[in-house]
Amino acid sequence: MKHLVFVFGTLKEGFPNFSTNKGARLPGNFLTKERYPLHLVGERHSPWMIDKPGEGERIIGQLFAVDQTTLDAMDKLERVSEPDGYRRISIEVENTEASGPSGITAFAYLKRSEQVIDTEVRQGPFCEYTLEHAALHRQRA
Repeated sequence: MKHLVFVFGTLKEGFPNFSTNKGARLPGNFLTKERYPLHLVGERHSPWMIDKPGEGERIIGQLFAVDQTTLDAMDKLERVSEPDGYRRISIEVENTEASGPSGITAFAYLKRSEQVIDTEVRQGPFCEYTLEHAALHRQRA
C-alpha cells in the first residue's frame, strides 16, 4: 500500500535528508490548504512546521507516494515515537499547477505548538524551506 507524504523540509528532493525518502515524487509543487507557522528552530536550524492551522503561511512542499518501509524510515528519522519528536498527521494539500490534482489528503510531520520555545526560533515564519535554509541545517549527532 502506498502512502502520500507532503514534505516541506529536509526530506525534499535535493535536501539534507532526502536519502531517507525512497518515494516516487508526484509532479509539481504542492501547497498546504491551511496556513501553518514554519520556522528554523534550535542550534541545528531544523525546519519546524507547527501544528497551528490558520496561523503562519500556506507552506510549499513536495508530495511523494511512499511504501510502508519508507514511511517507517521517515517516522524513525522524524522521531515520532519520542516525546520531543514530530507527529505524523494528515493534512490537505493542493497542487500549485492549475492542471494538477487538488484537495489531496497526505501525511506531514509537524511539531506540537507546546514544543516551541520562542528563544529557540532562529528564523521564520516563512512559506518555503529553501536551499539557503538547508545550508544552515546541522545533522543530529
